[in-house]
Amino acid sequence: MTEKTATLSLVTCTSCGKPIPPGTEATKFLCPNCGEIQIKRCGKCRKFGRAYKCPKCGFTGP
Repeated sequence: MTEKTATLSLVTCTSCGKPIPPGTEATKFLCPNCGEIQIKRCGKCRKFGRAYKCPKCGFTGP
């Protein structure tokens, strides 16, 4: 009998690059400039206003 294991892949914060656990004060939104890339930010980066950069168009913002 083979045992199956479930793999949970977490999204990463666009600002700090760390995994974002479910149930936290994270947010996600489309890039305000190009509208094509989804920006994801963890609660800490939101709280401290850390900058993010869109990987497609290079737009930066807090």
